Amino acid sequence: MATSLTSTAVIQVKQGIGDVIWHLPFIRAIAAASPGGRVTFLTLPSSRGRELLQGEACVAETLYFEHQGNELQRGLHLARLVAILRRARFETVWILDRTMRPALAAWLARVPRRIGVGFGAQRLFLSNQGIDPRLHHALPVEWLRALMADMQVPLATTEPGLQLPEEPVARVAARFAGLPRPWTVVAFGGSHPAKDWPEAHWTTLISGLRARRAGTLLMIGGTDFATRADAMIAATAGGPAVNACALALIEAAALLKQADLFIGPDSGPMNIAAAVGTPAIVLFGATPVQDYSRHIHPVLPDDGVQDMTGMQRISPARVLAEAEARLAPR
Repeated sequence: MATSLTSTAVIQVKQGIGDVIWHLPFIRAIAAASPGGRVTFLTLPSSRGRELLQGEACVAETLYFEHQGNELQRGLHLARLVAILRRARFETVWILDRTMRPALAAWLARVPRRIGVGFGAQRLFLSNQGIDPRLHHALPVEWLRALMADMQVPLATTEPGLQLPEEPVARVAARFAGLPRPWTVVAFGGSHPAKDWPEAHWTTLISGLRARRAGTLLMIGGTDFATRADAMIAATAGGPAVNACALALIEAAALLKQADLFIGPDSGPMNIAAAVGTPAIVLFGATPVQDYSRHIHPVLPDDGVQDMTGMQRISPARVLAEAEARLAPR
């Protein structure tokens, strides 16, 4: 029977790219406290964890499993996760979420140490006591801080400090080397329509950024937004603007690492920008402000009220003023 490259696994069941990013400091801390200093990371394919973490020495391998679906699908996914854990023969599994099924899978796979936050039914399948149940309504990052403290795992920082492979960083640097500085990267979209900004607001912002004429505006967000980027460029004038939506994920991360500023909604690109140390002006209209990184600079609705229409009430003028202040020569 095959065994894993490590004796410790970390399971993360959230779906987004950004979720891998903000979990990274906890993965790194667990790895440092584990035999060999490395872990196996299990996550959903939609998180793109294998691509994102390929430069991380603390992650020996990333394995994908499915978690969502109807009751029948969830049962099948559970059975497959049990099979993965049995084959790997892990000594320890950490579940970085409150969901029950990964803990149940580890129990069914007879993993000796099963560590999690222990809310609700999850507690029945863990080998640790779980964290203070009064934290149930806190943000997930607070759960994990408490879990590290309870398990006496040192957590130096919640800054992700994402490590990227040298090759894509060098390739992207060479590709865009001729573009004038500073580089401002803009990302459209989000995991939910309520996270995106109205089209007119984007056009106003991009027009204002290009009117500066100093520096270059680059647009990312994946191939789904390439047409939108072309339309924005055609509708505005001024300094150079580049449609970079066709970049692969690791290339977009490399571009963000070399950028001077990021502007966008609460999204995967925002989390990557913060993770590689680029100042990120982030529009939080409908979602709680993320404060795990000092590189995140939030902009809330003009009236201060965050709700499902909050993005519409973040004025382009405020975002542009924030960008001007951060791009001004020092």
